Amino acid sequence: MFDYNLSFYNWLILVLAGFFIGVSKTGIPGLGMLSITITALVIPARLSTGVILPMLILGDIFAVAYYRRHAQWKILLRLMPWAAIGIIAGFFALGRMDDQQLRPIIGFIVLLILGLNEADILDNWNIPARGWFAAIIGLSAGFTTMIANAAGSIMIIYLLAMRLPKQEFIGTGAWYFFILNWFKVPFSASLGLINPDSLMLNFKVAPAIIAGSLSGVYLMKIIPQRVFDLIIKVLTVIAAVKLVIW
Repeated sequence: MFDYNLSFYNWLILVLAGFFIGVSKTGIPGLGMLSITITALVIPARLSTGVILPMLILGDIFAVAYYRRHAQWKILLRLMPWAAIGIIAGFFALGRMDDQQLRPIIGFIVLLILGLNEADILDNWNIPARGWFAAIIGLSAGFTTMIANAAGSIMIIYLLAMRLPKQEFIGTGAWYFFILNWFKVPFSASLGLINPDSLMLNFKVAPAIIAGSLSGVYLMKIIPQRVFDLIIKVLTVIAAVKLVIW
C-alpha cells in the first residue's frame, strides 16, 4: 500500500504540479501534461490519476467560473457522448492495460493530427467539421483521460483545428473537462484511486491550484493570440514527444 506521507522535497513537487494545473486551466492549457508528469515522479503512475483528478476539478471550477460565457457548445455537444463512451471503455480497460503501453500511441496520434493541422490538410479536406472526426477525438480523449489523465493534448489539437480565439479556446476546453472530470469521479473512487488519503493531499495542495488559476487569468490577458497559439503548439509537441519516448 502506498504511503501518502511525502517528504518535503516531494511536497514541493506536488505543490508545483498544483500551480501548473491552475495555470493550465485558465491561461496556458499545454502545462497540464507537465503537471501530470511531475506528479508521477512523486506518486506511482496509476495512483497519481486519483490524486490528479480532484486537482484538475478544482482548476476546472475556476476556469468555468471565469470563462463560462466563452464556450462553444456546438463543439462540446459533438464530443460529449463519444467522450463518455471512451471513459467507460477506459474504466474497464484500466485493470487490464498498462498506461505505459498507451502513452506512445497517444503521442503518435497527437503529432500526426498536429502535423496535418499545420499543413492545412484538415482545413482543405474540411475534416474538423465532419462528425467522424469528432467521434474519434471524443473516444480517444475519453479513453485516455480515464487511463492516464492524458487527454489534454488530444483536446488541444482538436480546438486548434477549430481555429478558436484564445478565450473561446479556454472556455470550451474548461467546460469539456469540467463535465468529464466529474463524470470520472465515481469510476476512480470505485477503483480506490480516490480515497481519504489522496483527498487530504488534494486539500493541502489546493492553495497552489488557486494561485495558479489566478496567475493563468492574468497571463491570458497579456498574451497575444499568435503567441498563445505558438505556446500551445510547442507545449503540445513536447508533451507528445514525451509520451512517445517515456
